[in-house]
Amino acid sequence: MLELNKENFKAEIEDHKGVAMVDFWASWCGPCQMATPIMEKVSQEMTGKAKFAKLNVDDNQELASRFGVMSIPTFVFFKDGQEVDRQIGLQGEEEIKANIEKLLE
Repeated sequence: MLELNKENFKAEIEDHKGVAMVDFWASWCGPCQMATPIMEKVSQEMTGKAKFAKLNVDDNQELASRFGVMSIPTFVFFKDGQEVDRQIGLQGEEEIKANIEKLLE
């Protein structure tokens, strides 16, 4: 899965045409660790439909602050580079897929 940082965030997410989902996470966060295999599975199943990426909030505090991320994991959904939705806390595979499908309509 794509790892984001301040150097590539604009090119990968803000300039992306289509749907993207960013997982704001940290290595010490238990629910974040539980979300990783779910995210990997969904990203594989939805290859070509949406872009999936992770952003470590400890390494990228400026971006986490810019998006107002106060709790992790936070999943931020983008369409054509603009935030359109977000989910806070551990999400299941079906919830993530449903959010992506809704944005693809």
